[in-house]
Amino acid sequence: MRYVSTRGAAQVLEFNDVLLEGLASDGGLYVPEVWPKFSGSGTGDYLETAIEVMTPFISPSIPQNIFEEIVADTYSTFRHEEIVPLVDMGQGMYLLELFHGPTLAFKDVALQLVGKLFEYELGRRDKKVTIVGATSGDTGSAAIEACRDQENVEMFILHPAGRVSEIQRRQMTTVESANIHNIAIEGTFDDCQDLVKGMFADIDFRQKMQLSAINSINWARVMAQIVYFVVAAERLGGRRSPVSFSVPTGNFGNVFSGYAARRGGLNVDQLVVGSNTNDILTRFFESGTMRIDEVVPTTSPSMDIQVSSNFERLLFELLDREGAKVDEMLKRFRKEKEISISPNLHQELGKEWSGARFVDDQVKRCISEEAENSGILLDPHSAIGVLAGRECHRNKNIPMVALATAHPAKFPDAVEDATGVHPKLPSHLKDLMKRPEWFNKQPNDLETVQNYIKEIVA
Repeated sequence: MRYVSTRGAAQVLEFNDVLLEGLASDGGLYVPEVWPKFSGSGTGDYLETAIEVMTPFISPSIPQNIFEEIVADTYSTFRHEEIVPLVDMGQGMYLLELFHGPTLAFKDVALQLVGKLFEYELGRRDKKVTIVGATSGDTGSAAIEACRDQENVEMFILHPAGRVSEIQRRQMTTVESANIHNIAIEGTFDDCQDLVKGMFADIDFRQKMQLSAINSINWARVMAQIVYFVVAAERLGGRRSPVSFSVPTGNFGNVFSGYAARRGGLNVDQLVVGSNTNDILTRFFESGTMRIDEVVPTTSPSMDIQVSSNFERLLFELLDREGAKVDEMLKRFRKEKEISISPNLHQELGKEWSGARFVDDQVKRCISEEAENSGILLDPHSAIGVLAGRECHRNKNIPMVALATAHPAKFPDAVEDATGVHPKLPSHLKDLMKRPEWFNKQPNDLETVQNYIKEIVA
């Protein structure tokens, strides 16, 4: 398997190089040169499916026996025997619980694996890297948990100051590890993401710091997430039986993994994008135009995003994999804050994609009603997935799977406000609110943040 950049100008690489490279040298994101096809059957066993689905993407970079050991080791830390249990909500709706990993969010499913892949590949090369990542809340803690105490990694995680929940922040800032550094940026998640991209665009800084990325611009993240879409289908009738997915969406990486599963042969009827007030993606699927607005804080802060990085991967496919067209369109988007696709392309897109937006009051009502009717506690992000799935479900004979992306205890204030119930943290995090914190506040200024990273690395 080889990988190409969505901008078309970067070197074609194999998986192990893509893993460490993160962002392509031309500013694009890596995608497979060809989409591998899955076999027609699977048992619903997570480990078996994970090994089968991911092997074509990593071959021949990692020996099969080593990869199988890494996969088994990764998911041994999850608190549920099924890794991602599937809950029947009635009326053709299902909830796929992705929050049973160590940091209580769907990011664990991919990042705990990616951390071990980094450890293997860096150890094999005897190489050190500086990982920089931006987080809207959950990626940071999952990445930190995956890479803490690794000798070959120095990690810097940027989060928007005051724009993540206290639980999310503390899961990052209470980790006492010499190779972990948290930076609170005075700005939004989009600002944090732009700072990370700016560091990668600075070739001198990138080379001297040996930069690498672990958030969803890294293909390995997307690859690992494909697995649970396939597993859900297996448990609902098989890979060839139709199934739809509703995904609460911010940076577009999670739902793009569903698209990748479809390209692999999974019979995905619908991919539904759930948005909060920051509805740039829903507006795009409705109109064919993507336009940047101001970021509005909501009770679902991981989705308080206006520029969804992974959308570039879908755009690459929509434009027949012509990297030069993608590059031109995205440069125009940055300059003019708006781009559009042709009416014909938008019409084709609507056959497989749809989107819906929900404000905080609707989210609160959903959490309240679901707790009362079924006893299921939803966090605000998962509630948006459920709401979007119900609103957009076109064919009720086809199961709709809503992705539950975070444990309700990660957003206790919103859940308690809706239900009167204060969700408890699992035992391994019960003293989280008492642990000391370590983080450094920095302005939204690229040179200042780069200088801080240089000092720490030195």
